[in-house]
Amino acid sequence: MAPFNFAQSFFERAFARSHVEARAGFMFHHPSSGPPARNVDPRAVSPGRSPKRQMEFVVLSDLILLALILVAAGSLSGFLAGVFGVGGGTVVVPVLYEVFVMLDVPDELRMPLCAGTSLALIIPTSIASFTSHRKTDAVNFDLLRLWSVPIIAGVIGGTVLARYAPAAVFKTVFVLVALLTAVWLIFRDRLPTLGQDVPRHLRLPYGLTIGLSASLIGIGGGILSNMIMTFHGRAIHESIATSAGVGVMVSIPGALGYVMAGWDRMGLPPFSLGFVSTAAVLALMPTGFLAASLGARFAHHVSRRRLELCFATYLIMVCGQFGASLALA
Repeated sequence: MAPFNFAQSFFERAFARSHVEARAGFMFHHPSSGPPARNVDPRAVSPGRSPKRQMEFVVLSDLILLALILVAAGSLSGFLAGVFGVGGGTVVVPVLYEVFVMLDVPDELRMPLCAGTSLALIIPTSIASFTSHRKTDAVNFDLLRLWSVPIIAGVIGGTVLARYAPAAVFKTVFVLVALLTAVWLIFRDRLPTLGQDVPRHLRLPYGLTIGLSASLIGIGGGILSNMIMTFHGRAIHESIATSAGVGVMVSIPGALGYVMAGWDRMGLPPFSLGFVSTAAVLALMPTGFLAASLGARFAHHVSRRRLELCFATYLIMVCGQFGASLALA
């Protein structure tokens, strides 16, 4: 029964006043702390079971449900990432958000938990992508060096803000970034360039903006840096390769920052390290990789322009979802 005892202890810390309490009908408590709470759900409590057995049943059923939901979410996010050619939070965060809604995670914890978990998922893919791109000599290391300090500073600021900001801040930033990306994808061929290089006096504010916004919404920052570089006339291959390095600078300090920002918060799902759900990372990573390969194969049968328009449509739909939740808040 040691695994059950460990899980029960974890739920005591993480799910106080949550859906487990509602289903089981009593508080997690020591026998000396008084009688169980009232309003017991007869479906969860059996007269023939001791409170400890009832708790073990609830814990086991919730862990199985969590695993099934996360495997399904990993398959969906991986397939979408493969189809649209992105591996960042613009795909993963909306999927994770719905998962945490199903798990009754409190609203004020959902978006930081989505962002932190997404950044942790981006770490291996961004490192692999950057390692591959640097072999092609397409990475603009001069720009990366100039961006490194402001991007990391922006990431740190974003993770500090994540501890105190209301959910509306995360959703608003996500909607703004997603809409900007959608507009860029739809009208990219018609947009004018702003020169042949990123101006030196704009590199600091650009870096801070990338780091702060990317860390707040759980994306690697590649889409933002790619937009900035192409707006300033840099070649698309250079923009993509350099953006892979930006993903490394955002994801590693970002994930660590979210772990610290949510370390002592109550109401998080089981097996969370601060605002990073390790259960989600372990479940989404393998299924996401497998589903991404299927999505990539499917994408080869569709034109690149059509994929860009489909991705823009997907982002607009996500913006509508988050916008509706903001209006109803």
